[in-house]
Amino acid sequence: MKIIVCMKQVPATSQVEIDPETGAMKRLSADTRTNPYDLFALETALQIKEKTGGTVVVLTMGPGQAEAMMKDAYTMGADEAVILSDRKFAGADVLATSYTLAQGIHVLGSADLIICGRQTTDGDTAQVGPAIAEHLGIPHCAWVSEILRVDSDSIEVRQDLVSVSQISRMHFPCLITVDKDMCVPRLPSYLLKKNTEDRPVKILSFEDLPDKDLTRYGLIGSPTSVAKMFAPPASDSQVYFEGSADEKTKSLFDVLTSKKII
Repeated sequence: MKIIVCMKQVPATSQVEIDPETGAMKRLSADTRTNPYDLFALETALQIKEKTGGTVVVLTMGPGQAEAMMKDAYTMGADEAVILSDRKFAGADVLATSYTLAQGIHVLGSADLIICGRQTTDGDTAQVGPAIAEHLGIPHCAWVSEILRVDSDSIEVRQDLVSVSQISRMHFPCLITVDKDMCVPRLPSYLLKKNTEDRPVKILSFEDLPDKDLTRYGLIGSPTSVAKMFAPPASDSQVYFEGSADEKTKSLFDVLTSKKII
């Protein structure tokens, strides 16, 4: 079985620079870390590999500094790592990002199973995984909380969808996005770090992708844009309400209404 795990580097701090013209985040302006949800995706893939055999390939789109994240994936047990890196990919929204990743998956020879984290901590859209599946024309299940069974040609999962729990079965190839309660990501292995320190991380550029229509990538291929991005101001102030439960509820409602929160 071939499993592709889509991962992303996200800012490790709220102190990031924003391009005033495009509204896009300057990803080289701050320290980064692996998106926490993607660690659950990688662990899920490794556990499936241990049961069924096969390979785990990690894929990301971003600048060259993402190589550090990919090296970390090697220390957890990933077999291959690929970065989609090109200035033409910069400023991509959900549509352009998912299309670029789908094109990268085509270059890798597709996969039986594609696993993504539920969402990223910078964009929080939770849309890239399902959008990749739509671009590839394959079935997908989002918000997966448990892998129930993996056969030679299909996978059965449990989805926690806010108010309901649903069991779904899909034939390969397919895509899932996993939630943080899925598993506990393993710690990096020192032995794997020593054994994989010379293992290369493959870099793919725009020229390596099968579709070279520039209107599908980066800022040009993004129908949505960020009008404004900012970190909310920190506040240590607290408000206490006195009275009965009904009185407190009314007081809270009045405050939230006056601040136009509701």
